[in-house]
Amino acid sequence: PYHVSINQNLYLEASLHSSNPSLELFLDTCVASPTRQNFTTRSYAIIKNGCVKDPTYSSYYSPYRHTLRFKFNAFQFVQSNPEVYLQCELVVCRAFDYSSRCHQGCVQRYKREANS
Repeated sequence: PYHVSINQNLYLEASLHSSNPSLELFLDTCVASPTRQNFTTRSYAIIKNGCVKDPTYSSYYSPYRHTLRFKFNAFQFVQSNPEVYLQCELVVCRAFDYSSRCHQGCVQRYKREANS
């Protein structure tokens, strides 16, 4: 566990450990939850499908393609225990494959209209 105060900046770094230097990381989704078992029912999206959802989120420059750096402000769920769990999904791509998920960025998924 990492203990922080509300609104304190949380700095995170994710690295891919591989002998292949031509791989890069992309942060696709990062979700917070008040429980470690359920990240769907009562959750808060910081990033979803590569789109920033939390206004306190910022990404930071990394000199390495295989390392991501980002931050967001600490928060607590209302009427819940003070613990917040984080689950992030990262994508690994070939560095110069411009058709890969890593180079698509934010992907908006629209709901389809249901006809009778």
